[in-house]
Amino acid sequence: MSIKKILVLTTLFAFVYTGVLAQADSINIVSTAVPFLRISPDARAGGMGDAAIATAPEANAPFWNLAKVAFAKKRTGIAFNYTPWLRDLGLNDVYLASAAFYHKLDDNNIISSSLRFFSLGNIQLTDFSGNILNTVRPSEFAIDGGYTRVLSNKMSLAVALRYINSRLVVGDVGTGVVYRAGNAMAGDVSLFYNGINADGQGLNWGVTLSNLGTKVGYTNDARNKDFLPANLGVGVAYTKAINDMNKITFAADINKLLVPVSPAATGNYTTDSTNLANYRSTGVVSSWFKSFSDGSNQLNALQISVGTEYSYDEKFLLRAGYFYEDKSRGNRRYFSAGAGFNLSFMTVNVSYLVPSGSGVTRNPLSNTLRLGVVFNLGEE
Repeated sequence: MSIKKILVLTTLFAFVYTGVLAQADSINIVSTAVPFLRISPDARAGGMGDAAIATAPEANAPFWNLAKVAFAKKRTGIAFNYTPWLRDLGLNDVYLASAAFYHKLDDNNIISSSLRFFSLGNIQLTDFSGNILNTVRPSEFAIDGGYTRVLSNKMSLAVALRYINSRLVVGDVGTGVVYRAGNAMAGDVSLFYNGINADGQGLNWGVTLSNLGTKVGYTNDARNKDFLPANLGVGVAYTKAINDMNKITFAADINKLLVPVSPAATGNYTTDSTNLANYRSTGVVSSWFKSFSDGSNQLNALQISVGTEYSYDEKFLLRAGYFYEDKSRGNRRYFSAGAGFNLSFMTVNVSYLVPSGSGVTRNPLSNTLRLGVVFNLGEE
């Protein structure tokens, strides 16, 4: 297996486009670097179909909408999550681990940080002739720091700065090309409206712009760089207090990747090479706007997450959700379920991705299990 194929495979391991190989229809390929940033990192959102932009705030908020932490109940929150990845494909050494933290300096100012680490396990490199080169263990991580400001008793705004490192292959592995770790800087901007009233019910909404940053390259060739998975997200969540002991929340998120589709192949090598070069030379800011006018069906570009969370006495929680992606963009569609257990200072979350499909159409994310724990510290 060549080094170029390895780079492609590691990307596929990080972010599987379910059903693409089984579809006869044409697809709109949206290729980005570090797609692990689009994997749901926490167990609570994982149980709600990855809907989390406007749900109740807690320590995992930096992964979805940092502005939410302004309305978290506790002064300090710390979260840890672990997700074995693609176990349904027989991969036992691929996983995503994450941690997040926030702390309220006072009533109006909050600082935060989060870390995501993605391990792709051991990969055996070979050349085009099948000769063994060596074994590598690719990994990627992202670490960020954020600041949240309360704008009013119902609204908050947040910004975050992120450093991203993608260490797929480093050095000359026998192909004549020297590879290096890819590095990038990115930022997030998010807004949150807290509509929960004194009775514990109401409508929340949020808007996020995430992973707005530089391109990522793995060689010294400045022309051969990929876009980050910049994203625009909008979410709403409505909580209904059935009585003093029972509450139910309904949430929905819509996400749009701010990356234009790759140029369609024409079969002419010269034309395709020129089109690809022009695509790669597109500026970062230009690419965000071009993603809305790249010639593809914009409705098909939307990813939709819907979920619900039932709470009994704020101690026991049940969750369910559904994630939808159009078949032209990957065809990831799955149900998820989850549960949470609240103690006075700690919440334990677990989620499960329900198996779907069979044979070549089986969802490779089936049976994905996420585990998480959140520590709620300090006074309310």
